[in-house]
Amino acid sequence: MGDFSKAFEFYETAHKSIEKNLHVNQSGLAASYSNIAGMHHDMNNYPKALEFYEKAYKIWEMTLPSNHPDLALSYNNIAGMYHKMGDFSKATEFFEKAQQIWETTLPQNHPSLAIFYHNIGVMNYNTNHYSKALQFFEKALKIKEIVLPSNHLDLATSCSNIAQVYYNMNDYSKALEFYEKAHKITETTLPSNHLDLATSYNNIGAVYYNRGNYSTSLEFLRKAHKIKEIALPCNHLDLALSYNNIGGVYYNMRDYIKALEFFEKAHTIWKTALSPNHPDLATSYCNIGQVYDNMDDYSKALEFYEKGHKIKEIALSSNHPDLALSYYNNGRMYYNMDDHSKALEFYGKAHQIWETGLPSNHPDLATSYNNIGAVYYNRGNYLKAIEFFEKAHQIWETALPPNHPDLALSYNNIAGVYGNMSDHSKALEFFEKAHKIWETALPPNHPDLATSYCNIGQVYDNMDNYSKALEFYEKAHKIKEIVLSSNHPDLALSYYINGRMYYKMDDYSKALEFYEKTHQIWKTALPSNHPNLATSYNNIGQVYYNMLDYTKALEFFEKAHKIWETALSPNHPDLVTSYKNIGTVYNCIGDYQAALKAVQNALEIQQKTFQEGNRAFASTYSLFGGVYRSMKDYSKALLNLEKSVTILQQTLPENHPDKAVGYNALGDVHRLMGDYQKALTFHQKALNIQENVQCNPLQCATTYTNLGETYREMEDYSTALSYFQKGLEIRERKLPKSHPDLAVVFHNMAKLYLSTRQYNMAMKNVQQAIEIAQEKLPSTHPHLVEYKETYEKLQKEL
Repeated sequence: MGDFSKAFEFYETAHKSIEKNLHVNQSGLAASYSNIAGMHHDMNNYPKALEFYEKAYKIWEMTLPSNHPDLALSYNNIAGMYHKMGDFSKATEFFEKAQQIWETTLPQNHPSLAIFYHNIGVMNYNTNHYSKALQFFEKALKIKEIVLPSNHLDLATSCSNIAQVYYNMNDYSKALEFYEKAHKITETTLPSNHLDLATSYNNIGAVYYNRGNYSTSLEFLRKAHKIKEIALPCNHLDLALSYNNIGGVYYNMRDYIKALEFFEKAHTIWKTALSPNHPDLATSYCNIGQVYDNMDDYSKALEFYEKGHKIKEIALSSNHPDLALSYYNNGRMYYNMDDHSKALEFYGKAHQIWETGLPSNHPDLATSYNNIGAVYYNRGNYLKAIEFFEKAHQIWETALPPNHPDLALSYNNIAGVYGNMSDHSKALEFFEKAHKIWETALPPNHPDLATSYCNIGQVYDNMDNYSKALEFYEKAHKIKEIVLSSNHPDLALSYYINGRMYYKMDDYSKALEFYEKTHQIWKTALPSNHPNLATSYNNIGQVYYNMLDYTKALEFFEKAHKIWETALSPNHPDLVTSYKNIGTVYNCIGDYQAALKAVQNALEIQQKTFQEGNRAFASTYSLFGGVYRSMKDYSKALLNLEKSVTILQQTLPENHPDKAVGYNALGDVHRLMGDYQKALTFHQKALNIQENVQCNPLQCATTYTNLGETYREMEDYSTALSYFQKGLEIRERKLPKSHPDLAVVFHNMAKLYLSTRQYNMAMKNVQQAIEIAQEKLPSTHPHLVEYKETYEKLQKEL
C-alpha cells in the first residue's frame, strides 16, 4: 500500500516550487493542483480533492480551448468527486460536459472514451438507472473489444459490469452470459488462485442461486471459497461472506445441518472481526436463527433472533424497517411456540413501524394485519381475527391482481374464522373464492389445491351434507394419491377422512375399506404403541360395532385400549372413551358383569378428573342405566338414568337432541316398572324435541318404538301399532336388513299381534326377529332367548 503522507509531502514541495517559478494560470500549476487532488482522492478526502480539481479546472478553462481533451479530463475528475460524494445531479452535469468534448474531439474508438463511458455507467448503476448504465457499459465494451486484445482483463471488467446490471434487473440468463464471458478471460489470464478468479466464480454462483439451480450454484461458490481459503487469512471478512453464501445455498436446498455449519463458520469470523453491535453480526445471528426456525427448533431460533434483535435496537433508528422485520421474526417464533400474548406483543411492535413508515395500502402492512389476525384466531377471539384478516384483505384486494395466490390465502383465512364461528355459509363462500383462484393459478395436482378441496369438504361435513363433503374430500384424495408416496402420513389422513364420511353415511363396508388403508400406513410408519394407531384400531372397532360384528368390534376396541393404557396417563379422557366402547359391546353381547366393570373404570377416571355435575358424566351414567336395564335391575337403571338427565338439563339448551335421548331412556324404564303415565310423559318430552329440531332419525325411531311398547302394555293396541309402524319405517330405511334393532320392533309387533289373537301376523314377525337375532347375536343373548320364548307361546296357541 502507498505511504500517502510521504507522497503528499512530495507533491506539496513540488507544488510550492511550481508556484514560485511559474506565472499563475499556467498549465504546470493546473497539473500540480490535479496531482494534489488525486492524493486527496486516494485518501478518501473527496471535498478536498474537489477543491483542488476545481482550482486546476479554473486554470485550464482560461488557458485551453473550450473543446480541449484536458478540459474534458478536468470535467471528468470533478464529476467523479461529486459522484463519490453522492451529488449525482452535479456529477451528471460535469460528466455530460466531458462527454460533449470527448465525443467531438476524440476518435470513436479512443480508449479515453471507454474509460469515460465506464464512469458514467458506474454512476447510473449506483443511482439504480440500470438501463442507462447498461447503455454506457456496452459503449465502453464496444470500444475495448476493438482496441484491446481478446484476453485483456479490462474486457473482463466490462463484461462483469454489464452482467452486474442484468443481475440487478433480474435478467439472469443475460447476466450469466456476460459473467461467463468475463470468466473465460479471467480464467485464461490469471493464476488459478487469484482472488479476481474467486470473484468471478462467486458471481456465476450468485446467478445460479437466483435461478434456483442450487447444486450448480454450490459448485461455483465452493470454487470461489477454495481460492479465498488459500489467498486470505482465516479471519478475513471476505471468507466469512463466502461461508455465508454457501450456507445460504444449503439453506435453500433444505440441508439445514450443512447450512448451520457454514453460517456458524461465517459467524465465528464476524464475531471476532466486527464490533459487537455491527449490523452484519445481527444478520449473522438472524441467518442461524432462520435455520433453527426451519428445523422447527423454535426456542433455539428465538435465542438467535433475539441476539440479532438486540444489535438492531442499538444500531438502528426506532422506526427502521429492519427493526420491524426483527420484531416480526420474534413474534413469529412466539406464535410457533403457542405463546400468543408474546406473539401479539412483537407483531404489534412490527406493525407500529410499518404503519408509520409505509403507505396505507402497502402489501407488508397487509401481511402484518394478517399475522395479528392469526394470533387472535388461535386465541379463539374470532371477532378480532376477522377484523384484522379483513383489513389485510382490503389491502391485498387493491394492491394485487384478482388471481394472486396471496388473495386466495386471505379468502382462506377469513373462511377459517367463519368456520370456527359456525357460520358455514360464509365459510363456504370464502373457501370457494380462494379455491377459484388456486384452481386458475396452480397446476391441477398441486398440494394446495388438495388442501382447498379439503377445506370445502370440511364445511359440508360440518353442515352434515356428507355426500357433498365426500365429493370434495375425494377430489383432494386423488391429488394426494398422485403427489404423495404410498406410505405418506397425509395420505393416511386422507383415507381416514374418507372413511369417516362413509361411516357417517352408514356405508360401513366402504368405511372399513378406508380405515384399513389408513391403518396399513400407520402400522408401517408408527411405533407399535403410538396413540394414532390406537385411534385407528378404535375407528375399525366402531365400524364392526355398527356392522353388528361384536366379536370383531371387541377385538379392535381392546387393541386400541392396550395402546392407550401404555401410552397415556392413567386419567386420560381417551381411556374413558375406550372403557365405554368396551362396556357397550359387552352389553350388546349380554356379558353384563364385564360391561359394568368397564363402565365403572370409565367413571373412576372421570371422578378423578372432573367435578360432579360435569357434562362428561351424563353419557357414563346413561351407559350404566342401559346395562342395568338389560339386567332387568330397573331401580338401578332408573337411578343412573335420572343422574344422566339431571346433568343434561343443567348443561344443555332446552331442546337439545341429547336431552330427548335421555328422556326416552327414562320413559322406557318407567314402562318396565309399570308406571305407564310417567313413561308416556317422558316419551312425549323426547318426541316434542325430536319432531321440532334436527336430530338423528334413528333416535326418533327408538322413541316411536318405546311409545308403541308402552301403549301395547296399556292394551291400546291401535295406538301402539301406529307407533311401531312409524319406528319400523325409519329403521327399515336407515338400517341394514339384519340389524338387531329391527328384530326388537318385529318382536314388539309379534307380542301385539299375539295379544290381539292375530297369530299368523304374530308368527311372521317373531320369525323375522329370530332370524335376525340368530345371525347377529350370540346364542345365549337375552333378546334371542326372549324371542324364542314368544315363538313357543305362539306355537301353543296355534
